[in-house]
Amino acid sequence: MCARMAPVVRLPMAESMLSQRYATKQDEYLMDRRLHIATVYTLIGLVLLSGCQPTQPFFLHEDGDLSHLLDEATNLEYPDVETEVMADAADAHKPFSLINTATGTPWDLTLEEAIAISLQNSKVMRSIAAVRQTRQVGQLVAGPPENLTINADFSPTIFDAAIEETGPNGVESALSQFDAQWNTSVFWDRTDRPQNVDDASDPAVIFARILDRDNVNFESELTKRAATGTQWSFRNISTYDASNRPLRVLASEWLTSFEAEARHPLMRGSGTQINRIPLLLARIRTDVSLVQFEQSVRNHLASVERAYWELYFFYRNLETAKIGRNSALLTWKRINAIYEEGGQGVSGEQEAQSREQYYFFRGRVEEAKRDLLIAERQVRYLMGIAPTDGRIIRPADEPTIARVQFDWSEILAESLTRSSEIRRQKWQVKQRELELLASKNNLLPQVDLVALYRWVGLGDDLLESNRNGLDFPEPGSTAFEGLTDGRFQEWRFGLDVQVPIGFRAEQSAVRHQQLQLARSKARLEDMELEVSHALTDAIQRLDANFALTQTAFLQRAAADRQVDVLQNKLEAGTVTLDFLLDAQRRAAEAQTQFYQSLTQYNMSIVEVHFRKGSLIDFCGVALQEGPWPAKGYFDALIRARRRDASYYFDYGYTRPSVISRGIVPQGEASIIQGHPTTVAEEMEEVPRPAESEPAVEPEKPAPAETEDVPTPAEEEPRSALRFVQIDEADSSASGAGTLELTPAGGGLDSLDQGTPRTANDFDWKGLFR
Repeated sequence: MCARMAPVVRLPMAESMLSQRYATKQDEYLMDRRLHIATVYTLIGLVLLSGCQPTQPFFLHEDGDLSHLLDEATNLEYPDVETEVMADAADAHKPFSLINTATGTPWDLTLEEAIAISLQNSKVMRSIAAVRQTRQVGQLVAGPPENLTINADFSPTIFDAAIEETGPNGVESALSQFDAQWNTSVFWDRTDRPQNVDDASDPAVIFARILDRDNVNFESELTKRAATGTQWSFRNISTYDASNRPLRVLASEWLTSFEAEARHPLMRGSGTQINRIPLLLARIRTDVSLVQFEQSVRNHLASVERAYWELYFFYRNLETAKIGRNSALLTWKRINAIYEEGGQGVSGEQEAQSREQYYFFRGRVEEAKRDLLIAERQVRYLMGIAPTDGRIIRPADEPTIARVQFDWSEILAESLTRSSEIRRQKWQVKQRELELLASKNNLLPQVDLVALYRWVGLGDDLLESNRNGLDFPEPGSTAFEGLTDGRFQEWRFGLDVQVPIGFRAEQSAVRHQQLQLARSKARLEDMELEVSHALTDAIQRLDANFALTQTAFLQRAAADRQVDVLQNKLEAGTVTLDFLLDAQRRAAEAQTQFYQSLTQYNMSIVEVHFRKGSLIDFCGVALQEGPWPAKGYFDALIRARRRDASYYFDYGYTRPSVISRGIVPQGEASIIQGHPTTVAEEMEEVPRPAESEPAVEPEKPAPAETEDVPTPAEEEPRSALRFVQIDEADSSASGAGTLELTPAGGGLDSLDQGTPRTANDFDWKGLFR
């Protein structure tokens, strides 16, 4: 059976209306699209013309006061630190110079006074140059001192040892590992939570549908670590629990317990020696800092000695230059007078030559003045005083001219024993040995013996002032009463073992420490060899400088004699002026060379004491700890009396080994002194002139404005060594544990009462003429 389709009736008017509506919609869409495109292009154009510039927001109550606006994130600013400028720095006078020729007041200063003042003003150990022996006397360090302004953080101070002692790696910090620790905590938990259970009204249900619970947990623990490694603990745990759970006799209860626990290591970490290694390492670090401080004091004293004797040399150099200048001036005046009178035998060339000689020595005088002022400022810097204060330091001590002989075997043994560098390296070796011992202990497994005993009590309340005899679960019972009855006791005993399979990290650490120890010992051996070489070099330089001083003295005597002879011959007309001028120059150079060799010889004596480790004692200086507060001495006395009243307990084989061999001796008795001899025993005889030379020579006229510089033969021989008595004088310190420097005799007052010194009578008023 086939279905017939119904005929479709088309309505022409409806189709036309639909097509018109569609065309209208399409035209509207095209117009809207053109409008949107035009709008987009317009916006793009506006953005391109105006650019992407942010605009400030609008604030309703803005008054325009922007004084608090900061338009810079960083800037150079002064720190908010209130300090007073040191008076010596703020009150410094205008410095003396070749232009500022103001007359300064002479300050006769001995070497002992210079050392005492420098130590009193040396919270920071100042230095000028690290090079000592390689720099000859007379070669000034270029430029002003800048060690502090460049490397202030690395400059040694008197506080360094105390800072190391009280730091995180100090002894007190290591001892704190054995202090008792008290830990306590208390927490209150409130629970109001629905639970997925049946109706709580059913007696068979043991859980409430809505859990309403208050829980308070209090725990307090006291722990103490013993020197043997045992960890002792005593703790109290108290818990309060109140809830709406069914099947509870009481709505709330208190549960308290006291526990005593001991955990003792049987293998790794067992014994006093292992557990005290951190303390011993901290002690070694403190000793190393003390050695470093000792080295800084030694270097400072060497710098003061060198600066003092260099200042003495530059005074002699100035006087030598002035003598040469005055001698050249007299010669020029004599030649110029003859030349102007038209005398025979004097030409214009000779007059110009004598004039050039005068200006040559005049330049030498100006250079000597410049060098003297620089050397005087260096002494002031090392002493810690103002660069200028209206005075000019004048060395009051004379360098020794006696020969000093040391017994080689004694000083070699002393250098290998007292050298601070070797002592510091030995502390490093001891540190590596302890670190290796600790690393070997880590090769053992961690086996701890654990024992715990617990007393438990349960009650309606925690405690009451009086015992009521009620036991839980009776209302009014107390947990502490149930605990003290001793009916409920628990204990635990066992082993806690931890074993790393293979010990790979531990084996590597042991090998690392073995290599560290081998390297430290190798350095120690080569350091001992280097110290012996340095001492050999110091002795060689000592003998060489003494021989050079003798030769320079003889050369100076011969040069002075040659000047006198040529002066007479020039007046007699048997020699030309060239010979006399050349002799005057060589006489000035010979005198400068003599004082340079003499000063270098005295510095060689200081260098020998530097190399054999006795320079601090040689300078009469002792190092001691500053005073502690009175409470510190009071507590120390209590500990000493407590130990005296206790009983001795032998730790057996676990007792720590010795790491120190005693205190380093200080003072005169600890110095191996040299043996000075007189000048007559060592000075060679001055060669006599030949018989052909005139037997009688006229006296050399003394130049104007000069001083009589004594020759070594005219000076009184002095001992090469200063035997200074060291007095343990108390002085103020900045705080506990701070090292202080104690000069010999306790201060300047006692030094002024010592052996009188002979001062050089320099022409101070004519210094800048």
